[in-house]
Amino acid sequence: MLELCERLNPEKIPGRLTLITRMGVGLIEHTLPPILAAARDSGSPVVWICDPMHANTITTESGRKTRRFSDIMAEIEGFFAAHAAEGTWPGGVHLEITGGDVTECLGGGEQLSEAGLEEAYQTLCDPRLNARQSLDLAFHVAELMRR
Repeated sequence: MLELCERLNPEKIPGRLTLITRMGVGLIEHTLPPILAAARDSGSPVVWICDPMHANTITTESGRKTRRFSDIMAEIEGFFAAHAAEGTWPGGVHLEITGGDVTECLGGGEQLSEAGLEEAYQTLCDPRLNARQSLDLAFHVAELMRR
């Protein structure tokens, strides 16, 4: 990571380098802090983005590609916690969302179950958070940003 930072931004120009983490809920809290510390200690200014969607994709027994809302939120929480611990700045979050009433991701305020995926599963590629799940997530991220 440090070699990439040096090659891509040797003059250490702030805002030039954005790194997107895709670690998954099981790895974020232990794997990210030393990476953040290394970048910070090297003086490399990095804009950090969390992508909690891709590393948390699962396939149901019926063969549907989906994601658990709780895993997405837990990865975001781990991302913010790692930055707080290392004194670095969480620059953003990448999400796949829709304002539509789809049923592509499990959980959230409506507690969408695996059986409920069949109601309005419309994605051709990556499962998206529906409107309600997106709002739930936005309010939770706003709370994390206040800490």
